Amino acid sequence: MRKIEYWIEENLNLSAAIQENIVKSLVALLVLWIVSRVLLRLASRQQTDSRKLYQWRKTTNYVVTGLGIIFLANIWFDGFRSITTFLGIFSVGLVVVLRDPILNMMGWVFLIWKRPFKVGDRIKIGLYTGDVIDIGFFQFTINELGEWVDSEQATGRVVHIPNSQVFTQGQINYNYGFPFLWHEVQVRVTFESNWQKAKTILQEIGGRHTEKLTGEVEQRVRIEAQQHLIFYRSFEPRVFTKVRENGIQLTLRYLCNLNGRRESENKIWEDVLSEFLATSDIRFAYPTTRFYSAAEGQESETELQRIVSSRKSLE
Repeated sequence: MRKIEYWIEENLNLSAAIQENIVKSLVALLVLWIVSRVLLRLASRQQTDSRKLYQWRKTTNYVVTGLGIIFLANIWFDGFRSITTFLGIFSVGLVVVLRDPILNMMGWVFLIWKRPFKVGDRIKIGLYTGDVIDIGFFQFTINELGEWVDSEQATGRVVHIPNSQVFTQGQINYNYGFPFLWHEVQVRVTFESNWQKAKTILQEIGGRHTEKLTGEVEQRVRIEAQQHLIFYRSFEPRVFTKVRENGIQLTLRYLCNLNGRRESENKIWEDVLSEFLATSDIRFAYPTTRFYSAAEGQESETELQRIVSSRKSLE
């Protein structure tokens, strides 16, 4: 070993201390890599849920990377006293030059600590809506929904958003505290329609397509929601009545799955069209223009003669 050490020192100009640090670094990195592989192998055997396995993989990579930085710093900077001095010298410059990356790293710490959203959640932040598919050191990634696509379905684009946005933009979490969505379908019928009958039909249609919660599931959902101070008296669908300028508006409010909003709305509209059109005393309302003439006959003829005479006088 001494001969190899002397040969390296003479030919590569590496002192014995540097050679020792290189060997220690390689050993530390090898040990950490083996530990991470073993942990991931054990996790893959224990976990069948792909989302939880993904979290295991990300957490393991973060921990191993952090330990690697600590070990290498301790090896090359002669313990934490030297690294403290080193960081003190360059801290001001780093803050100025690396302001955005540092803010993004602080945003990552905030996301891991406070967990306003996690991988798999549907969120809206700023102008973007989507399902979170990755959370990294500097940015998180969402599968974009909406934009030119109706009812918040996937556009096929992936959006990368800097982690620092969590400090400056409000976040809407679709999953937080309540795993379903309240959705509404508005139907308008004419004033001459039998709106009470239309309301009853719409109530029955809503009951067929609302999210069904069994007693145990409803209790669990209610408890989970109340932990976040979210209170609901009932999860049953309801129909609300409101008078509009061109008819009577019936609004069906019902519970739907997070990913089933468009499909449930489609089924409800198909049933509404079929059942309303099959009923003789229910008509859909739409913008129309009506003209009324007072006292048809003589009064209308007199008014017409007045208009004609006024035109002749102008000529």
